[in-house]
Amino acid sequence: MRHDIQPNERSFSTKEVAEQVGIATPTVRKYGQILERNGYEFFKDRDRRIFVQSDIDALVAIRDTDKPLDDTAKDLVIEQKERLDSSQDSHTTDVALPDTYGSLPQDPNQLKESLMFLAKELAATREMNVQLGEGMTHLKRTVAQLQQDHHVISSGIGNSAQRTQSKIERLTEQQKSHYEALLEQEKEKSELLQKEIQAMREEQRQEWRSQNEFNKRLEEAAQKPKGGFERLFSMFRK
Repeated sequence: MRHDIQPNERSFSTKEVAEQVGIATPTVRKYGQILERNGYEFFKDRDRRIFVQSDIDALVAIRDTDKPLDDTAKDLVIEQKERLDSSQDSHTTDVALPDTYGSLPQDPNQLKESLMFLAKELAATREMNVQLGEGMTHLKRTVAQLQQDHHVISSGIGNSAQRTQSKIERLTEQQKSHYEALLEQEKEKSELLQKEIQAMREEQRQEWRSQNEFNKRLEEAAQKPKGGFERLFSMFRK
């Protein structure tokens, strides 16, 4: 057990240590666990660590190290053991704890300091509980907002997809109508062209018939001996 605490030495809460070292409260706990894992000893109130100045110096060393954290922790453990071994105080001095009323110091100044420490710890605990409550409230609001945003985004994607599908259907229908109109126009043009070709063929057949009739009359007139030339000339005069 540690016995290097000095008379009237001030103790610190986790929150106060975090502010002094310049790290977050969870990081203080993380560094404490690394130190304990390698054999470092903290003053304890049940499972809660109580920090003194030498502990703060150890946390600063962990914070500023360039080596692996476990290696630095081992070095700090060796330093702590050497300091404890060389301590001139052979008796064990425990930090006053909230549930050890029989061992409270009789010195009014020490008693006052212990009570102030307990009051600070209680205030820090209350503040931490308030912060945790606020954090949970904020987290719930964030989750609710994320769920709402997800719903809005999903709805937006669904509406956008529906609008896109509607546009595609309209464009497809327009293209179909345009194609059918062009096809109908081409059909009408083809029918009109067929009629014109048919009329031209009919006109050509009429001309052929007229030419054939003329040729026949010409041959008949040429074959008759009497008055044949007169009739022939009369046909050309017509």
